[in-house]
Amino acid sequence: MLRLLLYFLRLFITRRTLLYLHNFFTSILKPITNLIAKIMPNQSDDHNSDPPPPPFDPSKPSIPISYPINSLEDLDSASYFTSSHYPFNKSTVPLHPPNSALPLRPRLLVCHDMQGGYVDDKWIQGGHNSGAYSIWHWYLIDVFVYFSHNLVTLPPPCWTNTAHRHGVKVLGTFITEWDEGAAICKKLLSTKESAHKYAERLAELAVALGFDGWLLNLEVKVDIGQIPNLKEFVSHLTQTIHSSLPGSLVIWYDSVTIDGELSWQNQLNEKNKPFFDISDGIFINYTWKEDYPKLSARVAGDRKFDVYMGIDVFGRGTFGGGQWTTNVALDVIKKDDVSSAVFAPGWVYETKQPPDFQTAQNRWWALVEKSWGIVQNYPKVLPFYSNFDQGRGNHISIDGAQVLSTQWNNISSQSFQPFLEYVDDPTSNTIDVRVDCSEVSFSGGGNLTFKGTLEANAYVSTRLILGELFMGGLPVRFTYSVKSEGNSQLGLSLEFSSEMEGKKKLLFASQETNQFSSKFDETIVLHQPTKSDTAPGWVIQESSISMNGYTLTEIRAICYRKQPENSEHKSEARSKTTQDPAEYFAVLGHISISTSIQNTEFPPSTSWIVKGKDVEWGGSQGSKTLSLKISWKLKDGWSSRFPRYNIYVEKLIKQAVRPQGRKLETRALAPPNARNGKTEVSGEYLGESQVEAFYVSDFIIPSAISSLKYIIQPCDSGGASQVLDDAPFFQFNVEGQ
Repeated sequence: MLRLLLYFLRLFITRRTLLYLHNFFTSILKPITNLIAKIMPNQSDDHNSDPPPPPFDPSKPSIPISYPINSLEDLDSASYFTSSHYPFNKSTVPLHPPNSALPLRPRLLVCHDMQGGYVDDKWIQGGHNSGAYSIWHWYLIDVFVYFSHNLVTLPPPCWTNTAHRHGVKVLGTFITEWDEGAAICKKLLSTKESAHKYAERLAELAVALGFDGWLLNLEVKVDIGQIPNLKEFVSHLTQTIHSSLPGSLVIWYDSVTIDGELSWQNQLNEKNKPFFDISDGIFINYTWKEDYPKLSARVAGDRKFDVYMGIDVFGRGTFGGGQWTTNVALDVIKKDDVSSAVFAPGWVYETKQPPDFQTAQNRWWALVEKSWGIVQNYPKVLPFYSNFDQGRGNHISIDGAQVLSTQWNNISSQSFQPFLEYVDDPTSNTIDVRVDCSEVSFSGGGNLTFKGTLEANAYVSTRLILGELFMGGLPVRFTYSVKSEGNSQLGLSLEFSSEMEGKKKLLFASQETNQFSSKFDETIVLHQPTKSDTAPGWVIQESSISMNGYTLTEIRAICYRKQPENSEHKSEARSKTTQDPAEYFAVLGHISISTSIQNTEFPPSTSWIVKGKDVEWGGSQGSKTLSLKISWKLKDGWSSRFPRYNIYVEKLIKQAVRPQGRKLETRALAPPNARNGKTEVSGEYLGESQVEAFYVSDFIIPSAISSLKYIIQPCDSGGASQVLDDAPFFQFNVEGQ
């Protein structure tokens, strides 16, 4: 009851007021809740109620989840590293470029504070909520902080994987609050040795799990005699993590002053600068005044970009009001040439802003882009692949074949996101462009859909990608998948730049066309398109180009209508004014860019070691359920881990009658197989993994099954996946268990 009340209070009051009111509400409500507990009947005596779930035991194998550390004892004991969940919590996507420092310009830090943290995103192998919260505007972000009100908030690997894919650093949070937090600080800061020890534990966690540092948020009063040890804690953490993880960050939150008082300064000044001087930056509290960014910049000197002025999107006392006027504060911060820290952008999701989450999210981030500008670009290296997946949806496809038709979410599955421009007031001749999770995809769970009306000789250009990809001497292959209706056509415009040659625009089109050739330096008619065998309607377009010395800076989609092939038809088409303008609809399934030497040779199944362990049986009479952990690794001498693996299962049954003179054989109920080098799946898709392990939980086994064949399908960074017949597998005998 108390927690619920405090949650609603947070929507309306500032952090400082909440702190002062905490003890008051606790003193009133605690006796009331105790009295209610005495007079209400014991719910556990009700035979109709479910028993309470057992306490969480991380040492026991179970569906892998992300979870925080809630005590100094658990932090000190390093028990997290012996948890069955630890191997699954490692991020596998490295930051590119590695060990990079933050750019010397105003930066945008985003602090995730969404419903207390660890909601749908805690399910490492994915959940079942297609409406789960996620972020996909990574090109506007420099640093992402995963925040909760637990002592040690460890970012779920899905956030780190996706943020790193887009070039964004990720921080966890160390926070102390209320009376419990004061007691923790007293113990942590009891000696210099203690401060060093816990700083080292935090650095170890970041290095082991693959994220990039910490936000330190001490919101308690600290004894003045322990301030030297607090400075030791901050300084030692910063130095230790820098030495073991170059490019890492430790950012101090504007709360405790050098005098030990819990007093938010809302600017950088002499009371909090000593902590700023021994860390990588300061997150300023969000109730600042208009001239505070400029004053803070003066105090910071040549480190002004390390000052992050806070903005609470919920609007609790924040400058500019937050919410739909968050850009008011951003404009002031940008003008004064310091950085920004946007707190709780999940406001859009939590408050159910109309008309729907995706539209509201795009609209809100468009305000950020207009005020702050784009800070990331990609691709920078090859291969590059995007299927526009947002990490949630109602289905999953692989190579054009649908393998899942239920709701799911997994932010780790997010591929590179398009730089779509939000149109607030579309006109009648606008082509609406959006990531669509409802239209059956070519790959993953999303597509880019283009829908509207278009005149016969017109075309619409839409920004997709802003890159910084230097083109070397090798030819570069561009591949993309398209599905369209009627005479709707979808091409790609590529813009290149060179210091010597200037800019050059190329158009990829499916047919020779002169209707807008003057807009491009060259039109490249694509190779004979390939129609997908496994997904009717999809067409694969492909072409190779050589642009040695140029840098690819932009990819745009070009929507146009197919022109008649001869003059007679052209004349006839011009007379049919009723067809002008006409409905336009096309879907872009994926884009892939690679060189000829980047074709992956997948190791055969004999090159892998696959094991099963932690087997647990369950189920009631007449049915069985199986839980187990499957792990795999390449034998010595082979290349390193693949970035992703798809997991399938074949259910094998024995023949009921044995033909005379032949052994008893097994056959699959619905085996996956391969055709023309592509995946054709008729078996059961279980999910995907970014690590070399997968946990199968409560898998129902029909009575006729004699064994299960778990197939692990490696996938490369260019979007290709191994033929299933050649993939590694683990066969588990059900009979006799």
